[in-house]
Amino acid sequence: MINMEKQPVFNVEPKLVNPNADDSAKRLMTYLCDIYGSRILTGQQIGVESTPELDIIYEVTGKYPAVYGFDFMNYSPSRTERGATCSDTVIAIDWWKSGGIVTFCWHWNAPKDLIDLPPDRTWGSGFYTKATTFDVQKAMDDQESEEFQLLIRDIDAIAEQLKRLQNAGVPVLWRPLHEASGGWFWWGAKGPEPCVQLWKLMYDRMTNVHKLGHLIWVWNGQHADWYPGDEYVDIIGEDIYPPAKNYESQQERFQSALSYTKMNKIIALSENGPIPDPDLMLRDNALWAWNCTWYGTFVYVTEQGRRQYSSEYTEREQLVKFYNHPLSLSKDEVPDLLTYKLRE
Repeated sequence: MINMEKQPVFNVEPKLVNPNADDSAKRLMTYLCDIYGSRILTGQQIGVESTPELDIIYEVTGKYPAVYGFDFMNYSPSRTERGATCSDTVIAIDWWKSGGIVTFCWHWNAPKDLIDLPPDRTWGSGFYTKATTFDVQKAMDDQESEEFQLLIRDIDAIAEQLKRLQNAGVPVLWRPLHEASGGWFWWGAKGPEPCVQLWKLMYDRMTNVHKLGHLIWVWNGQHADWYPGDEYVDIIGEDIYPPAKNYESQQERFQSALSYTKMNKIIALSENGPIPDPDLMLRDNALWAWNCTWYGTFVYVTEQGRRQYSSEYTEREQLVKFYNHPLSLSKDEVPDLLTYKLRE
Protein backbone atom coordinates (compact mmCIF):
# COMPACT_ATOMS: atom_id res chain seq x y z
CA MET A 1 0.00 0.00 0.00
CA ILE A 2 1.27 3.47 -0.90
CA ASN A 3 0.80 5.89 1.96
CA MET A 4 0.31 9.37 0.60
CA GLU A 5 -1.80 12.33 1.58
CA LYS A 6 -4.51 12.95 -0.96
CA GLN A 7 -4.26 16.17 -2.88
CA PRO A 8 -7.48 18.21 -3.03
CA VAL A 9 -8.21 17.24 -6.64
CA PHE A 10 -8.57 13.61 -5.58
CA ASN A 11 -11.10 14.34 -2.84
CA VAL A 12 -14.36 13.40 -4.53
CA GLU A 13 -17.64 13.01 -2.69
CA PRO A 14 -19.45 9.75 -3.56
CA LYS A 15 -22.66 11.51 -4.54
CA LEU A 16 -24.15 10.12 -7.72
CA VAL A 17 -26.03 12.27 -10.23
CA ASN A 18 -29.06 9.98 -10.00
CA PRO A 19 -30.77 10.91 -6.71
CA ASN A 20 -32.40 7.47 -6.71
CA ALA A 21 -29.21 5.49 -7.16
CA ASP A 22 -29.35 2.12 -5.43
CA ASP A 23 -27.01 0.87 -2.74
CA SER A 24 -24.96 -1.25 -5.15
CA ALA A 25 -23.99 1.85 -7.13
CA LYS A 26 -23.46 3.89 -3.97
CA ARG A 27 -21.13 1.28 -2.50
CA LEU A 28 -19.07 1.01 -5.67
CA MET A 29 -18.86 4.80 -6.00
CA THR A 30 -17.83 5.11 -2.34
CA TYR A 31 -15.08 2.57 -2.88
CA LEU A 32 -13.86 4.39 -5.99
CA CYS A 33 -13.78 7.69 -4.11
CA ASP A 34 -12.00 6.11 -1.13
CA ILE A 35 -9.13 4.76 -3.25
CA TYR A 36 -8.98 7.56 -5.83
CA GLY A 37 -5.63 9.30 -5.82
CA SER A 38 -3.87 6.50 -3.97
CA ARG A 39 -4.58 3.34 -5.99
CA ILE A 40 -5.45 2.43 -9.58
CA LEU A 41 -7.73 -0.47 -10.49
CA THR A 42 -6.32 -2.72 -13.20
CA GLY A 43 -8.70 -3.33 -16.09
CA GLN A 44 -9.17 -5.24 -19.34
CA GLN A 45 -11.74 -5.13 -22.18
CA ILE A 46 -13.39 -8.29 -23.47
CA GLY A 47 -13.47 -9.12 -27.17
CA VAL A 48 -16.66 -9.28 -29.21
CA GLU A 49 -16.84 -12.98 -28.45
CA SER A 50 -15.17 -15.04 -25.75
CA THR A 51 -11.50 -14.13 -25.88
CA PRO A 52 -8.46 -15.21 -23.89
CA GLU A 53 -7.14 -11.91 -22.49
CA LEU A 54 -7.87 -12.67 -18.84
CA ASP A 55 -6.24 -16.10 -18.93
CA ILE A 56 -3.18 -14.72 -20.70
CA ILE A 57 -2.82 -11.86 -18.23
CA TYR A 58 -3.05 -14.36 -15.38
CA GLU A 59 -0.43 -16.60 -16.99
CA VAL A 60 1.99 -13.66 -17.21
CA THR A 61 1.26 -11.81 -13.95
CA GLY A 62 -0.40 -14.29 -11.61
CA LYS A 63 -3.30 -11.84 -11.26
CA TYR A 64 -6.64 -10.97 -12.82
CA PRO A 65 -7.71 -7.39 -13.52
CA ALA A 66 -10.10 -5.74 -11.08
CA VAL A 67 -12.25 -4.17 -13.80
CA TYR A 68 -13.61 -6.09 -16.79
CA GLY A 69 -14.90 -4.16 -19.80
CA PHE A 70 -17.95 -5.37 -21.76
CA ASP A 71 -19.87 -4.12 -24.80
CA PHE A 72 -23.59 -4.10 -25.61
CA MET A 73 -22.78 -3.89 -29.33
CA ASN A 74 -24.41 -7.15 -30.38
CA TYR A 75 -27.58 -6.33 -28.44
CA SER A 76 -28.20 -3.39 -30.82
CA PRO A 77 -31.54 -4.06 -32.59
CA SER A 78 -30.09 -3.49 -36.08
CA ARG A 79 -27.61 -6.28 -35.32
CA THR A 80 -29.93 -8.73 -33.56
CA GLU A 81 -32.37 -8.52 -36.47
CA ARG A 82 -29.50 -9.65 -38.69
CA GLY A 83 -28.70 -12.62 -36.49
CA ALA A 84 -26.16 -11.22 -34.02
CA THR A 85 -26.09 -12.79 -30.56
CA CYS A 86 -24.32 -11.76 -27.37
CA SER A 87 -23.56 -13.20 -23.94
CA ASP A 88 -21.79 -10.22 -22.35
CA THR A 89 -24.62 -9.62 -19.85
CA VAL A 90 -24.32 -13.16 -18.51
CA ILE A 91 -20.51 -13.03 -18.40
CA ALA A 92 -20.67 -9.69 -16.59
CA ILE A 93 -23.02 -11.08 -13.93
CA ASP A 94 -20.65 -13.99 -13.35
CA TRP A 95 -17.68 -11.61 -13.17
CA TRP A 96 -19.40 -9.51 -10.50
CA LYS A 97 -20.38 -12.58 -8.51
CA SER A 98 -16.74 -13.71 -8.56
CA GLY A 99 -15.60 -10.41 -7.02
CA GLY A 100 -14.81 -8.22 -10.03
CA ILE A 101 -16.03 -4.80 -11.15
CA VAL A 102 -18.07 -4.33 -14.36
CA THR A 103 -17.88 -1.57 -16.96
CA PHE A 104 -19.94 -1.48 -20.16
CA CYS A 105 -19.61 0.55 -23.35
CA TRP A 106 -21.96 0.35 -26.34
CA HIS A 107 -20.80 0.33 -29.93
CA TRP A 108 -24.32 1.34 -30.91
CA ASN A 109 -25.09 0.06 -34.39
CA ALA A 110 -27.07 2.75 -36.17
CA PRO A 111 -30.82 2.04 -35.85
CA LYS A 112 -31.28 2.10 -39.64
CA ASP A 113 -29.71 3.36 -42.89
CA LEU A 114 -26.75 0.98 -42.84
CA ILE A 115 -24.74 1.28 -46.06
CA ASP A 116 -23.70 -2.39 -46.03
CA LEU A 117 -20.95 -2.31 -48.65
CA PRO A 118 -18.07 -4.77 -48.11
CA PRO A 119 -15.36 -4.82 -47.06
CA ASP A 120 -15.34 -1.99 -44.49
CA ARG A 121 -18.82 -0.44 -44.63
CA THR A 122 -20.86 -3.52 -43.76
CA TRP A 123 -23.78 -3.67 -41.32
CA GLY A 124 -21.35 -5.15 -38.83
CA SER A 125 -19.49 -1.83 -38.68
CA GLY A 126 -22.70 0.19 -38.50
CA PHE A 127 -21.56 2.15 -35.45
CA TYR A 128 -19.04 3.95 -37.69
CA THR A 129 -20.03 7.14 -39.49
CA LYS A 130 -18.59 5.72 -42.71
CA ALA A 131 -20.98 2.75 -42.62
CA THR A 132 -24.32 4.52 -42.15
CA THR A 133 -26.26 7.55 -43.36
CA PHE A 134 -28.29 7.71 -40.14
CA ASP A 135 -28.64 11.38 -39.15
CA VAL A 136 -28.59 11.98 -35.39
CA GLN A 137 -29.28 15.69 -35.90
CA LYS A 138 -32.47 14.92 -37.82
CA ALA A 139 -33.53 12.49 -35.11
CA MET A 140 -33.01 14.94 -32.26
CA ASP A 141 -34.67 17.82 -34.13
CA ASP A 142 -37.94 15.94 -34.62
CA GLN A 143 -39.32 13.75 -31.85
CA GLU A 144 -42.12 12.60 -34.15
CA SER A 145 -39.65 11.27 -36.71
CA GLU A 146 -38.96 7.61 -37.35
CA GLU A 147 -35.31 8.28 -36.53
CA PHE A 148 -36.14 9.56 -33.05
CA GLN A 149 -38.50 6.68 -32.34
CA LEU A 150 -35.80 4.21 -33.37
CA LEU A 151 -33.37 5.84 -30.93
CA ILE A 152 -35.92 5.24 -28.19
CA ARG A 153 -36.37 1.63 -29.35
CA ASP A 154 -32.64 1.00 -29.15
CA ILE A 155 -32.20 2.69 -25.78
CA ASP A 156 -35.05 0.58 -24.44
CA ALA A 157 -33.42 -2.59 -25.79
CA ILE A 158 -30.20 -1.88 -23.93
CA ALA A 159 -32.18 -0.86 -20.84
CA GLU A 160 -33.55 -4.41 -20.79
CA GLN A 161 -30.00 -5.78 -20.58
CA LEU A 162 -29.16 -3.28 -17.87
CA LYS A 163 -32.26 -4.40 -15.95
CA ARG A 164 -30.90 -7.95 -16.00
CA LEU A 165 -27.73 -6.63 -14.39
CA GLN A 166 -29.70 -4.55 -11.89
CA ASN A 167 -31.83 -7.53 -10.94
CA ALA A 168 -28.64 -9.51 -10.32
CA GLY A 169 -27.32 -6.76 -8.04
CA VAL A 170 -24.54 -5.68 -10.42
CA PRO A 171 -23.53 -1.99 -10.40
CA VAL A 172 -22.28 -0.83 -13.79
CA LEU A 173 -19.69 1.76 -14.78
CA TRP A 174 -21.81 2.81 -17.76
CA ARG A 175 -19.92 4.48 -20.65
CA PRO A 176 -22.24 5.16 -23.61
CA LEU A 177 -21.66 7.49 -26.60
CA HIS A 178 -17.93 7.19 -26.20
CA GLU A 179 -15.30 9.12 -28.19
CA ALA A 180 -18.04 11.29 -29.68
CA SER A 181 -15.86 14.29 -30.48
CA GLY A 182 -13.77 12.18 -32.86
CA GLY A 183 -16.67 12.05 -35.31
CA TRP A 184 -15.93 8.48 -36.40
CA PHE A 185 -19.08 7.20 -34.65
CA TRP A 186 -22.50 8.27 -35.96
CA TRP A 187 -23.54 9.78 -32.62
CA GLY A 188 -20.73 12.29 -33.00
CA ALA A 189 -20.99 12.87 -36.75
CA LYS A 190 -23.14 16.02 -36.55
CA GLY A 191 -21.23 17.91 -33.87
CA PRO A 192 -21.72 18.43 -30.14
CA GLU A 193 -25.31 19.65 -29.86
CA PRO A 194 -27.26 16.57 -31.01
CA CYS A 195 -24.87 14.28 -29.17
CA VAL A 196 -25.33 16.17 -25.91
CA GLN A 197 -29.11 16.03 -26.48
CA LEU A 198 -28.84 12.28 -27.04
CA TRP A 199 -26.85 11.83 -23.81
CA LYS A 200 -29.52 13.69 -21.86
CA LEU A 201 -32.28 11.70 -23.56
CA MET A 202 -30.58 8.43 -22.67
CA TYR A 203 -29.94 9.54 -19.09
CA ASP A 204 -33.56 10.63 -18.64
CA ARG A 205 -35.06 7.51 -20.17
CA MET A 206 -32.82 5.04 -18.36
CA THR A 207 -33.07 6.87 -15.04
CA ASN A 208 -36.65 8.09 -14.94
CA VAL A 209 -38.54 5.73 -17.27
CA HIS A 210 -36.67 2.47 -16.72
CA LYS A 211 -35.71 3.28 -13.10
CA LEU A 212 -32.14 2.04 -13.49
CA GLY A 213 -30.50 2.96 -10.22
CA HIS A 214 -27.37 0.82 -10.51
CA LEU A 215 -25.59 2.92 -13.14
CA ILE A 216 -22.54 5.12 -12.58
CA TRP A 217 -22.48 7.43 -15.59
CA VAL A 218 -19.05 7.59 -17.23
CA TRP A 219 -18.80 10.34 -19.86
CA ASN A 220 -16.12 9.86 -22.51
CA GLY A 221 -16.67 12.58 -25.11
CA GLN A 222 -13.04 13.78 -25.01
CA HIS A 223 -13.69 17.50 -25.59
CA ALA A 224 -15.18 20.25 -23.43
CA ASP A 225 -17.73 21.26 -26.08
CA TRP A 226 -19.33 17.83 -25.80
CA TYR A 227 -19.69 17.81 -22.01
CA PRO A 228 -23.39 17.52 -21.05
CA GLY A 229 -22.93 19.12 -17.62
CA ASP A 230 -21.93 18.03 -14.13
CA GLU A 231 -25.51 17.04 -13.29
CA TYR A 232 -25.39 14.29 -15.95
CA VAL A 233 -21.89 12.86 -15.32
CA ASP A 234 -20.46 10.87 -12.42
CA ILE A 235 -17.01 10.04 -13.84
CA ILE A 236 -14.97 11.33 -16.76
CA GLY A 237 -13.09 8.85 -18.93
CA GLU A 238 -10.33 9.37 -21.48
CA ASP A 239 -9.43 6.86 -24.23
CA ILE A 240 -5.74 7.08 -25.08
CA TYR A 241 -3.73 5.10 -27.62
CA PRO A 242 -0.12 6.29 -27.63
CA PRO A 243 2.54 4.59 -29.77
CA ALA A 244 3.56 1.06 -28.86
CA LYS A 245 5.71 0.78 -25.70
CA ASN A 246 5.02 4.38 -24.72
CA TYR A 247 4.46 4.19 -20.98
CA GLU A 248 4.06 7.90 -20.26
CA SER A 249 1.49 8.85 -17.63
CA GLN A 250 -0.63 10.83 -20.14
CA GLN A 251 -0.61 13.74 -17.70
CA GLU A 252 -1.81 16.27 -20.31
CA ARG A 253 -4.93 14.25 -21.05
CA PHE A 254 -5.54 13.82 -17.33
CA GLN A 255 -5.41 17.58 -16.87
CA SER A 256 -7.67 18.11 -19.89
CA ALA A 257 -10.27 15.82 -18.36
CA LEU A 258 -10.15 17.79 -15.12
CA SER A 259 -10.87 20.97 -17.06
CA TYR A 260 -14.24 19.72 -18.36
CA THR A 261 -15.89 20.02 -14.97
CA LYS A 262 -16.37 22.78 -12.40
CA MET A 263 -16.17 20.30 -9.53
CA ASN A 264 -14.01 17.37 -8.54
CA LYS A 265 -14.87 14.30 -10.61
CA ILE A 266 -13.10 10.95 -10.76
CA ILE A 267 -10.96 10.63 -13.92
CA ALA A 268 -10.45 7.19 -15.48
CA LEU A 269 -8.36 5.81 -18.34
CA SER A 270 -11.42 4.20 -19.91
CA GLU A 271 -9.49 2.72 -22.85
CA ASN A 272 -5.78 2.33 -23.47
CA GLY A 273 -3.31 0.60 -25.74
CA PRO A 274 0.04 0.54 -23.88
CA ILE A 275 -0.39 0.73 -20.10
CA PRO A 276 1.11 3.81 -18.41
CA ASP A 277 3.95 3.15 -16.00
CA PRO A 278 2.66 3.46 -12.40
CA ASP A 279 5.88 5.18 -11.29
CA LEU A 280 5.34 7.85 -13.95
CA MET A 281 1.70 8.22 -12.92
CA LEU A 282 2.88 8.85 -9.36
CA ARG A 283 5.60 11.25 -10.50
CA ASP A 284 3.20 13.28 -12.63
CA ASN A 285 0.23 13.10 -10.27
CA ALA A 286 -1.81 11.57 -13.11
CA LEU A 287 -3.53 9.00 -10.95
CA TRP A 288 -6.20 7.44 -13.11
CA ALA A 289 -8.98 5.66 -11.18
CA TRP A 290 -8.74 2.60 -13.42
CA ASN A 291 -7.39 1.59 -16.81
CA CYS A 292 -9.03 -0.64 -19.41
CA THR A 293 -6.62 -2.10 -21.95
CA TRP A 294 -8.29 -2.81 -25.28
CA TYR A 295 -8.53 -6.40 -26.40
CA GLY A 296 -7.01 -8.53 -29.16
CA THR A 297 -3.59 -7.60 -30.47
CA PHE A 298 -3.03 -5.21 -27.55
CA VAL A 299 -2.74 -8.34 -25.41
CA TYR A 300 -2.04 -11.45 -27.45
CA VAL A 301 -0.98 -12.96 -30.75
CA THR A 302 -1.76 -16.37 -32.24
CA GLU A 303 1.29 -18.31 -33.38
CA GLN A 304 1.16 -21.89 -34.63
CA GLY A 305 -2.41 -22.17 -33.40
CA ARG A 306 -1.55 -21.04 -29.86
CA ARG A 307 -2.54 -17.76 -28.28
CA GLN A 308 0.20 -16.15 -26.24
CA TYR A 309 1.06 -12.79 -24.72
CA SER A 310 2.25 -10.13 -27.14
CA SER A 311 4.86 -7.58 -26.06
CA GLU A 312 4.14 -5.40 -29.08
CA TYR A 313 2.32 -2.68 -27.12
CA THR A 314 3.11 -3.36 -23.45
CA GLU A 315 6.19 -5.48 -22.90
CA ARG A 316 5.86 -8.54 -20.69
CA GLU A 317 8.12 -7.09 -17.99
CA GLN A 318 6.10 -3.87 -17.98
CA LEU A 319 2.82 -5.78 -17.61
CA VAL A 320 4.25 -7.73 -14.66
CA LYS A 321 5.41 -4.48 -13.09
CA PHE A 322 2.00 -2.86 -13.51
CA TYR A 323 -0.01 -5.73 -12.05
CA ASN A 324 2.36 -6.17 -9.11
CA HIS A 325 3.02 -2.51 -8.34
CA PRO A 326 1.95 -1.11 -4.93
CA LEU A 327 -0.18 1.48 -6.76
CA SER A 328 -2.18 -1.15 -8.65
CA LEU A 329 -5.15 -3.15 -7.43
CA SER A 330 -5.97 -6.51 -9.00
CA LYS A 331 -9.19 -8.49 -8.62
CA ASP A 332 -8.02 -10.38 -5.56
CA GLU A 333 -7.52 -7.07 -3.72
CA VAL A 334 -11.02 -5.70 -4.33
CA PRO A 335 -13.02 -5.79 -1.08
CA ASP A 336 -16.50 -7.23 -0.72
CA LEU A 337 -18.55 -4.53 -2.43
CA LEU A 338 -21.81 -6.10 -1.26
CA THR A 339 -21.03 -4.96 2.28
CA TYR A 340 -18.70 -2.00 1.63
CA LYS A 341 -19.40 0.76 4.14
CA LEU A 342 -21.22 3.79 2.84
CA ARG A 343 -20.20 7.22 4.08
CA GLU A 344 -22.51 8.94 6.53
